[in-house]
Amino acid sequence: MRLFLKHATHRVCVLRSVKVAIVVGTILGAVNHYDAILSGTFSTTTVVQIAVTYLVPFCVATFGSAMQARHIELNSGRE
Repeated sequence: MRLFLKHATHRVCVLRSVKVAIVVGTILGAVNHYDAILSGTFSTTTVVQIAVTYLVPFCVATFGSAMQARHIELNSGRE
């Protein structure tokens, strides 16, 4: 767990995850909430849903990147 957190909080991993979240979150937000965006009718629920729309790709990208870096670190001496 400690090794995973080391990689998940690394600057490169966080920046990569933010970039993925911006691109994927924007696309998903536009697809899922276009009616509220176009009409300008945002409720608290809609704002939370849009925030989660960005949070999910960030978490997925962070998990994948950190696990790959962890795997590489753990297996670097075995070749």
